[in-house]
Amino acid sequence: METVQKILLAITIIGAINWGLIGILDFDLVAMLFGAKTFLTRVVYTLVGICGLVNIGILLSHIEFGRD
Repeated sequence: METVQKILLAITIIGAINWGLIGILDFDLVAMLFGAKTFLTRVVYTLVGICGLVNIGILLSHIEFGRD
């Protein structure tokens, strides 16, 4: 499972870098590589979003809420 978590984290980091490029340089690397508003671009964006949600679940599963 650790390998899958690392892959999910890597995809999330790639997505974060892309958003950083959009915010700082107004440059969308995913759209440049796969074309603007193509099916493949949407797949990449969706995959990054799903990976981010899974990473939230992984993060919360390691936090112990109110346990002494």
